Amino acid sequence: MPPSSPSPHPLARLSDSPLGPLLDALHVDFVPADPQPSWLHWVLATVVALGGSLAADAALAAIGKRIFPSTSDFVHFQFADYAKLTVVGVVIACIGWPVVTRITSRPRWLFLRLAVLVTVVLLLPDLWIWLRGESAPGVLVLVAMHLAIAVVTYNALVRIAPAGEAGPDPDGAAQIGSDPGHRG
Repeated sequence: MPPSSPSPHPLARLSDSPLGPLLDALHVDFVPADPQPSWLHWVLATVVALGGSLAADAALAAIGKRIFPSTSDFVHFQFADYAKLTVVGVVIACIGWPVVTRITSRPRWLFLRLAVLVTVVLLLPDLWIWLRGESAPGVLVLVAMHLAIAVVTYNALVRIAPAGEAGPDPDGAAQIGSDPGHRG
């Protein structure tokens, strides 16, 4: 009896639904990238994304206060204010990376577009507070902070915890979502 081919992902049936064209356009084919990022690299990428994003925020807030002295008391430049939102956003993005690597054979392509979309959406509160009377220079620095967080987080994840790159993980670290009894 010939070996049976693996059954398709249960969500693969969505390709036959009205969502099919959208899923096709986004390359959501429910074919996991091979290989998956290792847990070790994913944790390291998460730590780098968090540290790098917080450092970029701190630097941009300091630069903003120096270039625009009128923003020295801007509440959104206080570490406690931006740090909690940065940590939440970066952790969500870092959790999203292994999810994306499991639903598409082109994870970097999709993750980049999701990062751009999420960043644009996260700029809406900046627009809102500007329209409500916050200083334009302060809001401009907040926009720069959002962009820096997106760049740092995206690059940390796709470069430190790559998926779909050539060959198996040389150190043999377990891969996110992989069968522990299966290497490769």
